[in-house]
Amino acid sequence: MQTGYTVEQLRSAATDAIRAPSLHNVQPWRFRLRDGGIEVLVDPTRQLPATDPSGWGARVACGAALFNLRLALATAGAPATVRLRPDPAKPDVLARLLPDLPRRPTPAEQNLHAAIPRRFSNRAPFWPDPVPADARWRFGAAARTEHCWLKLLIGVSAVNAFAEIAHGAHRVLERDPAYRAEREAWVRAEHASDGIPAAAGGPLAEPQDLLPSRGFGGVRRAPGRDFEPEPLVGVLGSAGNTAVDQVVAGQALQRMLLTATDAGLSVSMLSQPIEVPSARERLRMSLGRFGTPQMVMRIGYGQPGGPAPRRPLDEVLDLPVHLA
Repeated sequence: MQTGYTVEQLRSAATDAIRAPSLHNVQPWRFRLRDGGIEVLVDPTRQLPATDPSGWGARVACGAALFNLRLALATAGAPATVRLRPDPAKPDVLARLLPDLPRRPTPAEQNLHAAIPRRFSNRAPFWPDPVPADARWRFGAAARTEHCWLKLLIGVSAVNAFAEIAHGAHRVLERDPAYRAEREAWVRAEHASDGIPAAAGGPLAEPQDLLPSRGFGGVRRAPGRDFEPEPLVGVLGSAGNTAVDQVVAGQALQRMLLTATDAGLSVSMLSQPIEVPSARERLRMSLGRFGTPQMVMRIGYGQPGGPAPRRPLDEVLDLPVHLA
């Protein structure tokens, strides 16, 4: 059995890990090779002080990157055992991975791994085609596999009730000038390695929209291109809301996103009702679930697009000096 990971294995797996989603595409992760193990760290210099003051979003994003890392190692025949928050004295170290017994990857792992470069957030209107029942079942199974729960909001009354909570949270956030300034600072009019490209920001919000959207520099939509009147909305939740719970939720989120991509579906995320504590609690109460909502997703069929840019790999790797 392999006793430790190599620089080559870290570089290969991290190439997939950095394809994970993050708030405003800030990419708040680092990957370190130490004593034969791979560590996933949150980068405090990339936390959003106005949008994500608690660091919840950064830890969820790092959890999503951790899932990609696990998947890449497994498909390379070098699966990992994972320990979350291995050292309480080092809270920035969110996970440590060590080699497990070698094995062949499963077909499910191979399919999800193949979906990594095809996954992206789609902020445009979706087509009216309904999401099939078997795909909905797969989403729930993906959440459960990663020790989380998923509630799909189906029907006009359920979606309208959620929309009221989401719009309320959106209004609270938009009243904060620091929040607005921070969002605008991460919109990229020209090519960049991070942030939200203006062309991928989705159309501008209009009064008839059922769900709120952030203003990422989009353009007005063409006539007849309204958002779907009855979207499929999913709420992903975890047992608690500790730092470990948030990393776990990030892994579940990424498994769900890749599952959707593998099924030919698009997803956009609505985190406004998660970012406002009172709205998050109201959402939890409306679902009648124990635990904590960690992310909200809009799921459907959409026009193909492309992933957001990523920082160069060497910017997020910490290697031993003699190996760098």
